[in-house]
Amino acid sequence: MKASVFIATSLDGFIARQDGSVDWLEVEETNEDFGFAAHMDSVDALVMGRNTYDFVASTWMWHYGDKPVIVLTSRSLEIPAERSAAVEASNLPPAELAKELDRRGIERVYVDGGATIQSFLDAGLVDRMSITTIPILLGSGIPLFGRSQQDIHLRHVNTVAFTNGLVQTTYDVT
Repeated sequence: MKASVFIATSLDGFIARQDGSVDWLEVEETNEDFGFAAHMDSVDALVMGRNTYDFVASTWMWHYGDKPVIVLTSRSLEIPAERSAAVEASNLPPAELAKELDRRGIERVYVDGGATIQSFLDAGLVDRMSITTIPILLGSGIPLFGRSQQDIHLRHVNTVAFTNGLVQTTYDVT
């Protein structure tokens, strides 16, 4: 199983304000999807942290269709009936979850949520990261990256600058 990351950060590296708000993600409207559809087409399932799931499920339209979504949580998770066929909870560590997903025939997963991304990186399971930088400095918030158990080496794949000021850089994790 291979995992990829597709996420936006502020220029100073935050994925959300300290309270979890992402109001700063409101950017100039374009017809561009910034590669999201292509990324979704490239994955078989999603793995996200509980806070990310709670936020997405309560505030945004569901952009994942019927792809399986595994929510990493140690708390009880109520899943709405309309999503019950696709969403499940798991408390497995990343390496064990990867083995379970591989056993199910899931080859590519999209990993989302700061702590979840960090845990998959630490387990050596992330092979590609696309990070879209929003031209704003927040000064504080929830960082994309935290302390790591080891150096994580990256190889630049490409960088795209969009007309509205967003810059997307893709790296392979080596």
